[in-house]
Amino acid sequence: MQPTAGLGFKPQHFDAAIACPADGLWFEVHPENYMVAGGPRLAMLEALRAARPMSLHGVGMSLAADAPPDVDHLARFAALVARFEPALVSEHLAWSAWRGGYAPDLLPFPRTRAALARICDNVARVQDAIGRTLLIENPALYMPLAGHEIDEIELLTTLCARTGCGLLADVNNVHVCANNLGFDAGAYIDALPAAAIGEIHLAGHSADPQRGTALLIDSHDAPVAAPVWALYARLIARIGPRPTLIERDDNLPAFEVLLAERDHAQAVLAAAPQDSAHG
Repeated sequence: MQPTAGLGFKPQHFDAAIACPADGLWFEVHPENYMVAGGPRLAMLEALRAARPMSLHGVGMSLAADAPPDVDHLARFAALVARFEPALVSEHLAWSAWRGGYAPDLLPFPRTRAALARICDNVARVQDAIGRTLLIENPALYMPLAGHEIDEIELLTTLCARTGCGLLADVNNVHVCANNLGFDAGAYIDALPAAAIGEIHLAGHSADPQRGTALLIDSHDAPVAAPVWALYARLIARIGPRPTLIERDDNLPAFEVLLAERDHAQAVLAAAPQDSAHG
């Protein structure tokens, strides 16, 4: 995929998305919403894919769980990849399933060496099933967790080296985590391995109703905030243009409002030195 900016697709924006003439525009969907045998959802996705490049961004593979991915889920995921031939495929560094139960959330885990080995095995299983590279997204975290043996950058870097997977750098997640856990967001952005980054996400966040800005929530229900735009520009200046997605999952505005954010990201990409790739 060319390093242009895209939008997270929402069905209510279908007509505007199909008609939009913007150069380089692409769309991302959550595959779990389309793992069906047929019907209007798949027909809509077929039409969208015929018009524009697409990426699939999984939310239910539970890669950090203490068990392999669910066999049926992985098979349906792989079938969707084969059917739509997306330019990019990604998942989260989190867990959501355990012993037959499923939590509709992306849950954290202690970064132990045993967890790293387990995640490497799960990522390899997914990549073998889909026959392509999987991009792994850095998590959004809300409180300190005991039991870490390695830091997040080391885990991400080692995961890529062992499995051949890539990274989906979610810049909003970096800002949210830095605020909530008290580390330097710029230093984290500077430490991400440039060669591994295959996609970037930008999204909005919100302040916790009780704790205010002391606890930021990765809510995807607001415009991209100024500090996140600044981190994004810093990252692109270092690594060069990469496919970039504007995510919005709640409080959806008109398509044109999202397209304006997409155009902002596209302008950052267009202004970046094309030979940047340091670190």
